[in-house]
Amino acid sequence: MPDTVTDKTQRATMPTAGLGRNGPFVSRLALGTMTFGAEIDEAEAHRQLDVFVDQGGTLIDTADVYSAGVSEEMIGRWGKNRGGLGDVIIATKGRFAPPPGSHGASRRALVRSVEASLRRLQVEAIDLYFVHGWDRHTDVAETLDTLGDLVRAGKLHHIGWSNVAGWQLQKIVSTAEAHRLPRPVALQPQYSLLDRGIEYEVLPCALENGIGLTPWSPLGGGWLTGKYTADARPEGATRLGENPDRGVEAYDLRNTPRTHAVLDVLRSIAGRLGRPMAHVALAWLWARPGVASVLLGARTADQLAANLGAADLMLDTTDVEALTQASAIGVPPYPYGFLGDWSGLDVWRRLGT
Repeated sequence: MPDTVTDKTQRATMPTAGLGRNGPFVSRLALGTMTFGAEIDEAEAHRQLDVFVDQGGTLIDTADVYSAGVSEEMIGRWGKNRGGLGDVIIATKGRFAPPPGSHGASRRALVRSVEASLRRLQVEAIDLYFVHGWDRHTDVAETLDTLGDLVRAGKLHHIGWSNVAGWQLQKIVSTAEAHRLPRPVALQPQYSLLDRGIEYEVLPCALENGIGLTPWSPLGGGWLTGKYTADARPEGATRLGENPDRGVEAYDLRNTPRTHAVLDVLRSIAGRLGRPMAHVALAWLWARPGVASVLLGARTADQLAANLGAADLMLDTTDVEALTQASAIGVPPYPYGFLGDWSGLDVWRRLGT
């Protein structure tokens, strides 16, 4: 393997896309590192990072709360060992680990969170900094003003948000424009064939404002790999095997007729193409409007390498349409279907819903 990430002689290439209207160009697949320090140790984490960049990946995503900062520390040591990060883009997040006496997105909390992330990552600036969620206790103008100061100080290059509703995203954008503060270039929501809820309000808002998406949980917590069935609760060394009640990906929550209808179509297309089901699910997602890069998490470097093999797959319109229809969530009668001139309907037509 090359000694540094700036030596590209042995690296593969991966398709890239601009992150929204004003963000950096990022690889089609991104490496999510929530498992670092929790489910995998540092040696395995570094193997995954090596595999990712050697396959042409450029966007690495972490957060200050992933293993209480250990994920960032592992990435920082990896970068130092390789002689620098080169053209790798680091994204991290703050919001859920405020210091005592602060709200998560307040000035005091964010300044301290950014400084701590910079130390752990061993970098002078964070390429892309996400506010990890809405903070109802803090005026969004304070949050944006703080982020603007950090950008001007050279500690952040771009900002984004994660896990917000449509009205919240629009308030962020409108406040930024009104006060001439940095606008978010990226949004990080949950999005997959099994969870298309952002298409009601969040995705149309992002498209309207030129904000790019980096979805998390693109394989629905493992469901879209085909490893879970309707009549057998998961067991063993998988996320749902170890915790079947795992949040929005819980087995009983996802084990529905709709899920299995999607899996049937996905399995059929994958079999015809001779590709894993995961590849087809990922290819459908990056064909969606606004999606720039899709986050992949893995337990092993081999698992990661297998999913990185999806990067060259582009589905034809027939297969995209079949998956879109199988996973359709429908347009609620009110207000979306009530007014024929509702501008969002144009977006829905583009989404094939």
